[in-house]
Amino acid sequence: MDAFTVVNSPKWARLHDLAHKRRLDGGEADELLRLYQTASSHLSLIRSVDPESALSSSLSAALAQARTRFTGARSNFMEDLARFFVVSLPAAFYRLRWLTVCCGVFFLLVATAYALWIGTSPDALRALGSSSAVKRYVDSEFVDYYSENPAASFAGAVWTNNAWIGAQSVALGITGFWVPYMLFSNAQGVGIAAGVFAASGKADVFFSYILPHGLMELTAVFIASAAGLRIFWAWVSPGPRRRTQAVADEGRSLITVALGLVLVLFVSGLVEAFITPSPLPVWAKILIGSIVLAAYWTYALVLGGRAYRAGATGDLDSNDAGYREIAA
Repeated sequence: MDAFTVVNSPKWARLHDLAHKRRLDGGEADELLRLYQTASSHLSLIRSVDPESALSSSLSAALAQARTRFTGARSNFMEDLARFFVVSLPAAFYRLRWLTVCCGVFFLLVATAYALWIGTSPDALRALGSSSAVKRYVDSEFVDYYSENPAASFAGAVWTNNAWIGAQSVALGITGFWVPYMLFSNAQGVGIAAGVFAASGKADVFFSYILPHGLMELTAVFIASAAGLRIFWAWVSPGPRRRTQAVADEGRSLITVALGLVLVLFVSGLVEAFITPSPLPVWAKILIGSIVLAAYWTYALVLGGRAYRAGATGDLDSNDAGYREIAA
């Protein structure tokens, strides 16, 4: 083994040098491939004689570095992270822009209908509870909800809950019924609360507490709903693709939305915990919420539009997504 090492170590050293060289010309690239094949044969021989030796480990490492060099190294983590936020995520948001608006319109129609019903029907208001219970909800319980816990823990709780709802909407959207049910039930709750405050003559209090964070929070719910419906529609109408392939493509593309909404809802949770119950003027709180919402739509429409027109969809690249067809 010592003689074998002395004879072949110059080749291994040259392989190591070429694998770490910044640029290779044509001749050096051919030499790298030849040395790789030769060193692979050497490694097989060494492993048959002494598989646990230090020589076996070092030569194996040199071969791995050479293989990475001529097969192409994967991008590093920071490059992947930058691509996610600059290309994949905004492209996925951009693809959902109109469906997001449709989900928002549906939500507002249901919420408005319930608010008008509760706010104008004394019988409907009485069905919700006693007058003392309604008065207690309007005067203290609704407002106290935003400040009864420390702001940091409240922000964490709101963030976790909303992120979970968003992830469910994307993941269970393929069922077809979960998203409409979730949208309707949330719109019902918001509409009833608005109707109770309107019947008590305090609609301004309701909107002063719901709008600062609700503008972005509800938009995030609409985005998640749109992603879930898009996956469901890929199953219903796959187009020229096989049904499983269509669902896989949309699922990979739009699970990106669930990951992105974690950050969007984190910002919304901070606004809800620190801005909504703050002593700032109402106009200032609503302005902050509006700026957050405007920042999202600017991100989605400007960066997302640019990425989408360049061909991005939010899906994984071909190396990570795998083969679409069984091929030989």
